[in-house]
Amino acid sequence: MIRPLPLLVLLIALSLSSPRASAQARPAADTAGLRRSIEQITNGYAGVVGVSVRNLATGESLSIRGGETFPTASLIKVAVLVALLDEVQKGSIALNEPLTMIARDRVGGSGVLQHLHPGLQLTVEDAARLMIVISDNTATNLLLDKLNVRTVWAKMEALGLPHTKIHSKTFLRSTSVAMDSSVRYGLGVTTPDETVRLFALLHQGRAVSPAMDSLALAILRRNEDWTKLTRWLPEGATAAHKSGEVDQSRSDCGILYGPDAPVAVCVMTRENRDSSYAVDNPANRLIARIGAEVYRFFNPSAPPPPLPR
Repeated sequence: MIRPLPLLVLLIALSLSSPRASAQARPAADTAGLRRSIEQITNGYAGVVGVSVRNLATGESLSIRGGETFPTASLIKVAVLVALLDEVQKGSIALNEPLTMIARDRVGGSGVLQHLHPGLQLTVEDAARLMIVISDNTATNLLLDKLNVRTVWAKMEALGLPHTKIHSKTFLRSTSVAMDSSVRYGLGVTTPDETVRLFALLHQGRAVSPAMDSLALAILRRNEDWTKLTRWLPEGATAAHKSGEVDQSRSDCGILYGPDAPVAVCVMTRENRDSSYAVDNPANRLIARIGAEVYRFFNPSAPPPPLPR
């Protein structure tokens, strides 16, 4: 005759068999091995490299110069997006609110609005998507006219990201609210660790709200820059990310989604010897190698194709 299990034993057995318990019991990866791989990739690089990584499923993380400040270039547009959606959540701005671009709004650099006729109407959401998907500078400035640079500062500080700052509108340094920092860093400044934290908050639905954060990540998944972080990921891999580049600084940060774990990763560079804008710029290839290495490390069931030599 089989005797019934005591209640406590039964509850323990059930808890151990649950998917949640199994996930928690999964042994942590040896991030020291990943650190060695990244250090080997960056060894001898003609510039300064900062890397921050966090497995969003387990919390495992590593940081190499992750607390140091770097120029952001267009990477700071993620902070603008989060601050914008925070104002939408509060009700002070509507996504369908119309914006009208006039001639003096158009600025150079990346984007398409600079080539379109004055008087063009678009919505706040249109501008937000253009700002992230193709890094449109004119769209960014239209949004900053609605937001104010200091609003972005306040939102980042509220999230515990005190080093993440945008200084001015794009291509308009005269609008800077921190001229000394503008001269040193350009459009914006952040650290790899703070940027990974920002993406982790978006993943958790804690940057603004679950609905607004989901929208932000959906927009970031449409980013069309494939030259850096996502360049050597396997077919079918997806990412929500944003890059930035100016002459001596290239960066790309975001979340890489794989079958085993989503991973937040940020690679930032400064003082780069090669300031060319070729697709095979050494900084682009460095960021791509680190992205592929991080993805493969935390997603072993979906190894990427062999990296180009």
